[in-house]
Amino acid sequence: FSGDTAGSRVVHLINIWRADQTFARLVLSERMGALVARLAGWRSGARVAQDQVWAKPPGAPPLVFHRDSPYFFFETDEPADAPDVMTVWVALDDMAPELGPLEYVAGSHVWEDGRAGSAAAFFQREPRELLLAAAARAGVAEAQLRLVSLQGLMAGDIAVHHGRCWHGSGPNASSSRPRRGFGIHYVPATARFAPAAARSRVWRPYIEA
Repeated sequence: FSGDTAGSRVVHLINIWRADQTFARLVLSERMGALVARLAGWRSGARVAQDQVWAKPPGAPPLVFHRDSPYFFFETDEPADAPDVMTVWVALDDMAPELGPLEYVAGSHVWEDGRAGSAAAFFQREPRELLLAAAARAGVAEAQLRLVSLQGLMAGDIAVHHGRCWHGSGPNASSSRPRRGFGIHYVPATARFAPAAARSRVWRPYIEA
């Protein structure tokens, strides 16, 4: 880090397990997959759909509040009330408050689906715009939102969240410390591509392979 925070941007890497053995051991961990399946109640087990690293260098902007599920175009034979996506989030740095730790919106996993996901949404100027619109549709006022911060997590600690849970994070206000996190997205073991996946730049290559 050069010490200059002007123009600092979020770094986003997908499927880093293919390039690093340490990440690969975690992503391919049977123990982790079994834990996720048990928490989700998936009878078929769990499989990894994708991993992502989000790195916010000092001065980097916030990440917009969003859900994970709209970005994963899969169908499953699991019960309708079961999660369609589960995410394990791994802290790669100690989550001090000034770093902009991840925040969950308690109870938001039961709100209606709303709009589909778009990668551009992560970097909108107003980080809570989509969240507040979704809350309004669910009849929840802004003052009623209860945010649960991952502040205090230490490097190596994990959090597991429902794919429909709204979450986001503030800017990295530190002048010298990065904020890095690693997400592993799981789907039920019986998941298969939905028709919409053929129109996705992320998933279409896997269908055509």
